[in-house]
Amino acid sequence: MTTEQSASVPTTPPAGSPPLRIGLLGASRIAPESVIGPAAALGHRVVAVAARDRSRAEQYAAEHGIERVLDSYQSVIDDPEVEVVYNPLANSLHGEWNRKIAAAGKAILSEKPFARNADEAREVAADIQAAGVPMLEGFHYYFHPGFLRSIELLRGGAVGRVREIRVHMSMPTPPDTDPRWSYELAGGAMMDLGCYALHVCRTVGERLGAGTPGLTSASCETRGGQVDTSADFALSYTDGTVARAHVSMEGEEYDFTVTYTGDEGTLHVHDFLGPHRSDLLTLTRADGTETVEQVPARSTYTYQLDAFAAALRGGAPLPAGLDDAVANMTMIDEVYRTAGLQPR
Repeated sequence: MTTEQSASVPTTPPAGSPPLRIGLLGASRIAPESVIGPAAALGHRVVAVAARDRSRAEQYAAEHGIERVLDSYQSVIDDPEVEVVYNPLANSLHGEWNRKIAAAGKAILSEKPFARNADEAREVAADIQAAGVPMLEGFHYYFHPGFLRSIELLRGGAVGRVREIRVHMSMPTPPDTDPRWSYELAGGAMMDLGCYALHVCRTVGERLGAGTPGLTSASCETRGGQVDTSADFALSYTDGTVARAHVSMEGEEYDFTVTYTGDEGTLHVHDFLGPHRSDLLTLTRADGTETVEQVPARSTYTYQLDAFAAALRGGAPLPAGLDDAVANMTMIDEVYRTAGLQPR
């Protein structure tokens, strides 16, 4: 076994560009990791936050160094100093507030999925397109050198022709009061984790020239018959490649892996969402030779914010937009229906 250090040059805004001025909707648990920390690392400003409880927003702002507390989500959107609005609200609120951000002419950084179902996604996408504002749905893995390196290896024939993609995603069980357990708030394992698994399978198929996959099977375990605790689904591509995924909100730890199996070996990505937890790619060839590459342990969210800043400040193209968001949401709905459940 050998170990190598892979290199990457992240997409960055032009030198000397002014910092982004970011407003937050809600005092969310994810924002310190997804936006606040990356903004501090990259020199951007988090200028405003609002929450349903102002006192909570004040405590949150003091804890995380946010410049100002405002009285409402709409006040954040309307604030003339805010140019980018981060929307990490409950899934059921993503579409509604993404529309309001677009109506105000502000750039949108939306947590995934960016709407609660495909019908709403199409309506929201049309409004954002009409407003002409930039929108990025937060599939942050997409920007990380570890993911880009895995695609480079696969394209280079490291495992021969890819025959199977296998995605495994599990996380510690959220508390019973968490919005992810609420059907009304558009919760469920497919909404929280399965959206990533589908996105990876769709993206890799596109990058490797296998085309858009079609769903061949799906099943879900539920709480109370509505909210999925876990989901399994399979996809097939026009070239014969298959993909299989398992996602669960009742795991013991964070475990987010992708394994690509080909005619000449396998490539295992140890943690495609959290390289800070495990920053390795393991390539095992058919003869048993194993090569381990270490990718940057820097946060995927930091690369995502860097890429968004490059788009806003320098006009760099974003790799996915509204069509991608609608397509992913459409496939989430298809998984639910095939598994005998209603879309959110």
